[in-house]
Amino acid sequence: MTEAFLPFTRPSIDDETLAGVVDVLRSGWITSGPRVAELEEALASRFGPARRVLCYAHATGALEESLRAIGVGPGDEVIVPAMTFAASANVILRVGATPVFVDVELTTRNLAAHAVAAALSPRTRAIMPVHFSGLPVDLDALHALARRHHLIVVEDAAHAIGARYRGREIGSFGDLACFSFHANKNMTTIEGAAISLPAGQSGWIDRLERLRFHGLRKAEDGSYDVELAAGKHNLSDVAARVGLGQLKRLDEFNRRRGELAGYYFDRLESNPWGLVLPERGDMGHAWHMFTVLVPFETLGFERRQLQERMRAHGIGIGMHYPALPPLSLYRSLCDWHPGQFPNAERIGRETVTLPLFPAMTEADVDRVCRVLGEVLGGASA
Repeated sequence: MTEAFLPFTRPSIDDETLAGVVDVLRSGWITSGPRVAELEEALASRFGPARRVLCYAHATGALEESLRAIGVGPGDEVIVPAMTFAASANVILRVGATPVFVDVELTTRNLAAHAVAAALSPRTRAIMPVHFSGLPVDLDALHALARRHHLIVVEDAAHAIGARYRGREIGSFGDLACFSFHANKNMTTIEGAAISLPAGQSGWIDRLERLRFHGLRKAEDGSYDVELAAGKHNLSDVAARVGLGQLKRLDEFNRRRGELAGYYFDRLESNPWGLVLPERGDMGHAWHMFTVLVPFETLGFERRQLQERMRAHGIGIGMHYPALPPLSLYRSLCDWHPGQFPNAERIGRETVTLPLFPAMTEADVDRVCRVLGEVLGGASA
């Protein structure tokens, strides 16, 4: 019997959520409305009374408008990891600022405060750490650095919904944290995002609300004024209803992800192929992904071949992410040369994302590791 194809990720959407989506569709109000407000309130309740949450259509827009809301623009610099998804750097360019790339640590894949400190200049306005795979960055060190230099920390928390740092949930403290609810994230709204920020930051909140929907400010009678040349990033009620169902199960999902990650460590920590596993972190890790580094050059074959051979056995693997500085758009920004960001470049060359999603079983992990071993064992064949 042929085993079913195992992708590297798959959302888990229950029947109650599906029925709730149908109710929203039948209600006649399917764009931004009561369900979006309910999701924002539910997230704010989770993060605590000192926080305000705004939902956006996607995390790219949330990050971009967060930078605008805090006043980042032409002539400014923003510190960003050299290994992350392209959106992290693109949003900085889109507001007219310059991304300043900093290398990451090899196993955490996260920024370190000492490396950030070395990259600061008089033009630096913000630091944008990425909680890679759901492992929180050392925020105490980054916030201390930011306070000394009067900077703002905009957390790219796309991977980190439900993650905890020193017992505190990501999004419950700090300046701004931007979460992604894309279909491959720990909870999904199909496409969507949220920004968590201090409830007392009324100026930022007001600007983010304007930036979310055409720069409009509405009056009680339905008339409006336009104050900003803004875009459109509002979440729909249909998407929010999916998110409400997902949020109810987020802790369950993350616990299961942690269990599955533990199974991978049990099977791969003593591997004979020189794999570099991710940092285990503490109990606060959200385990959005499980990525390993494969020494392809030593093993004598290419990542493309590994992907093809795993797929031939019914297993999908991903690649998260290439280093950004060598890519065409960014090379000239840092005058990139090979070896300039050694950890990010190595991760970009060697990273492989193994299947990880809540519906997986321990037998699925066994299967992935068995096939991976067979493929790596015959790497040069």
